[in-house]
Order: sequence, then C-alpha cells, then structure tokens
Amino acid sequence: MMKKCLTIALLFFSSYVFAQDGYWQQHVRYAIDVTLNDQEKSLKGFETIVYKNNSPTTLDFIWFHIWPNAYKNETTALFQQLKNDTSRSAKLEKYSYGSIEGLNFKVNGKVAATEAHPNPQYIDVIKLKLPAALKPGDSVSITTDFKVKLPSYFSRSGFADGEFMVCQWYPKPAVFDKNGWHEFPYLDMGEYYSDYAAFDVNITVPNEYIVGATGALQNADELAAYKSVGAKNVANRTGKPVLYVPKNKKGLKKLNYKMDNVPDFAWFADKDFVIQYDTLKLASGKVVDAFTYYHNKENTLWNYSVDYAKDAVKSYSKWIGEYQYPTVQVVEGPKNNSSGGMEYPTITLITSPDAKKESLDAVIAHEVGHNWFMSMLGSNERQHAWQDEGLNTFFQFRYEAEKYKSNSIFGDAIPAEVKALPTKEFLNSIYNALGGIPMKPAIETPSEKFASSDDYSTASYLKTALWLYLLENEVGREKMDKAFQLYFKLWNGKHPQPEDLKAAFEQSLGVNLDKYFQLLNKEGKFE
Repeated sequence: MMKKCLTIALLFFSSYVFAQDGYWQQHVRYAIDVTLNDQEKSLKGFETIVYKNNSPTTLDFIWFHIWPNAYKNETTALFQQLKNDTSRSAKLEKYSYGSIEGLNFKVNGKVAATEAHPNPQYIDVIKLKLPAALKPGDSVSITTDFKVKLPSYFSRSGFADGEFMVCQWYPKPAVFDKNGWHEFPYLDMGEYYSDYAAFDVNITVPNEYIVGATGALQNADELAAYKSVGAKNVANRTGKPVLYVPKNKKGLKKLNYKMDNVPDFAWFADKDFVIQYDTLKLASGKVVDAFTYYHNKENTLWNYSVDYAKDAVKSYSKWIGEYQYPTVQVVEGPKNNSSGGMEYPTITLITSPDAKKESLDAVIAHEVGHNWFMSMLGSNERQHAWQDEGLNTFFQFRYEAEKYKSNSIFGDAIPAEVKALPTKEFLNSIYNALGGIPMKPAIETPSEKFASSDDYSTASYLKTALWLYLLENEVGREKMDKAFQLYFKLWNGKHPQPEDLKAAFEQSLGVNLDKYFQLLNKEGKFE
C-alpha cells in the first residue's frame, strides 16, 4: 500500500536447496456466494471452505479472521491504533461502523463451536473448534452463512460516493506455518498474511453496477461488454467516453469470478465507472487482459491509465519474473479520498488525486507491483512489512527514473540539473538524498510496533529501498536482477521469510551477506 505520508520525505553459505527441505504450507479452497444490498450497504453470503492440513501437526482448531468486526466499535485494535496515531486519527472525523454476524459454522456437516479470542480488542478473530482432529494430509469442509454491514470508507473496506470497496469481507482461516498461528487482528497500519487459495466466487449485484474483482470473470456476455466498451475508450481517449449500459437496468445479475493460487479476494462496484480495456504480451508470448475502471470526469488523467498498468506489468515481469495471472485491473477509488492505494491479487484500488501523469503512473506501478511482493511472493507483511513494501518501492523508483526521470518522494523539488542526468546518475542522486532523511526505526520492525505511520512508511518503504540500492551499487544491476529473479523462481507461490531472501541472494551472488542483512536491525542511518 502506498501511503500519502511518504511525502514527508521532502522536508560461508550452504546450497540454498537445503533451505527448503521440509517446507510446507496449508491450502484453502473457497466457494462463496455473496449478494450486495446497495441500499442497506450490506452483504449477505454463504461460503464453503475446504481446508487442507499440509503441516506435520494434528489440528484441533482453526483460528479465523472475521475482519468486518474490526469496524464494529471503538474498542477494537483497529480503532485503538487509529486513535493513537495523530497522522491517522483524522480518518475518524466522520465514519460509520461495520460488522459481521449470522455465522453458523459447520465442519463436515456437523455444527461446530467457536470461541472468542482472549484479547478483548481482537473481536475480529475467533477460534473454530474442530469436532474431530484434523490429521496431517487430511482436509475438512467448513461452511457458514454470514452477513456484513459495510462501514463507511475510512480503512480499506467500505462505501463512499456510490462506490463499494469490498475488502477483507469473508470469514478467512488465519495462516498456520512453521512458526505457528498468525491470528492477528485487522489494522490500518499493517497489512496481511494469508494462505494461498483457490476462489470460486459468485457476486450478485443490481444490474447497473460495473464490477472489478480478483480473478477472471466467467460470464461471457458481461466480459464481452466490458471488453467492447473498454476497447472503444482506449481507441478514443479525448472524446466523450463510451459507457457500459446493462441490457436491463432493473433486477439483479450474478457474476462469477475464478482465481487459483492467490492469497486474497477483493471486489469493487460502481454504476459510474468508465472502463478501459487492452491486452499486453509478455516475453514468453503470454497475453494478459488489462482493465481499468475510473470515474467519468472531464480531462482525467485516467484516460491513459490502462497504459500505466500495462507498462508496470511488463517492467516488473522483465526485472523480477513473469506475471502469473490472466488479468491485471486498476480501480479508481472514492472521489474524496487521497490515501494512495491498496493492492489485492490481480486488482488494485487507487485513491490518489490525478494531479499529473507521473504521479498517477507511479502509484499504479507501485500497487500493480504488489502482485509480485504480496501475492506471487506471499511474505508475512504484518511481521516483515519491508519484504513487500520496501522491495516494491525499490522497483517503483527504478520505474519512475527510467520512464520520467522523476521520483514520487521528491516530486517537483528535484532540480532540473538532476533530471538532466543519465538514469543511473539520476537514481544515485535520489538515493543520496534519501540517505539524508532521518530514519530512526529499524527496517525489521513488526507493523504494530511502529510509533506512527510516518515511521512505518519511512522504514518499510524508503529505508528498505535505500538498503537494496546499497547492495545494487556494490554488485551491479545485472547481478541484482538475477538475484531477485532467483528469489522469485524459488519462492513464487510460497511464503518466503527474510532468511529465504538472504539465502536466494547469497546463492545468486556467491557472497556471504551476513553483515548486509544485519543492517535490517539497525536503527538510524546506514554508515
């Protein structure tokens, strides 16, 4: 997630193969049916989860995230964090609560009991007690109804200006890995860690709504309509946009989306979206569908948004590893919000003001880039935010430098003589300037331990990017790219830890990186 608070910057080793011996991860399959009530601002749903225990441990229970309850009252961990951070407390000037209810879990058809988390602030976490022990290698089928009251949009999920941002909305098993359970609550500062899963989701909405969601839309007629309208808007970007018109403005439609091997599912809906559609071809010959959905405004820079999404996918694919998904989608968020953006597999929400093309392009590239460091490489963002945000920011800065000789942190403050430098020297100047910014917190700080969002952003985004640039400056870009490509090859579709990144880099570069990785725990500037 790219936060607007980043603008404060203005003021010897063994073979890596052994490291994966015994590696395992759980797997989940979701079948979800959900209906949007746009008058009540609510969802009614039913889900079936097939949970496979790939661990060597017999499980008697499964922790579940029921994240809509994070918005239920002001005693939750979410509200406590927002109140304690002056840079985020403004979000609570005007808001409405959200919640989840109607849960009635069954396991293999038998009613199953639940238990509250012992921490009273964690009402968005519950323990599902299994009627029978789940042995290693076995699977269990879990079902439940649920009803969600959506909050007003102040922290990722909710409604605003006729638009619905449906995120962290369904009951979801917490991750169980070699380090145990990760049953943390929802927070505004601090993101996610989720099991890889297969999703088959039916979304029922009033006919007038345009929907963008994780995965590939299976309704041939609706998909054809989106592509037809979207292609026309790409062909004519300066005239009046062609708008989606449903066959019948009354009634409901059921849209089916499918996606395998992703850690989450989010969807967005609005009657007002303008659609753009195009395709891009990767080096392997793979063709990816690219969609953008944005508000109907005159002279909007979103007229070129699909190009930015395509460029991001092509660049990151070349630098790190090929994009694994069939589609990439970018959605413009509520009109009166400028928090930056929030990423989900195959789709991202952008809420930055479209002040100039370089800024919009940069935030789209950053959020699309999370498909690599959040989705295809499923790191634990709550514990190691830098392993997603910082790695992604490192490549975002490269993207901006190569395309525009710009940088989203320094913006218009970059002198003309610096912008006139060759790209390599330009980036060197940017990182030299970043090195002068106070960066007290250590990079390797859990999200909830940062004193403020400014500290979180500075350490997780900027300090990490600088840390990576120090290594690139030492070994050269070609070797650095190969190191990232090996990391991606080894851990695509898995949950890498910091030690896995280190081992992959050491294997690729042929050097011991103990001292370099010790910098992750260093407070203050790098010396």
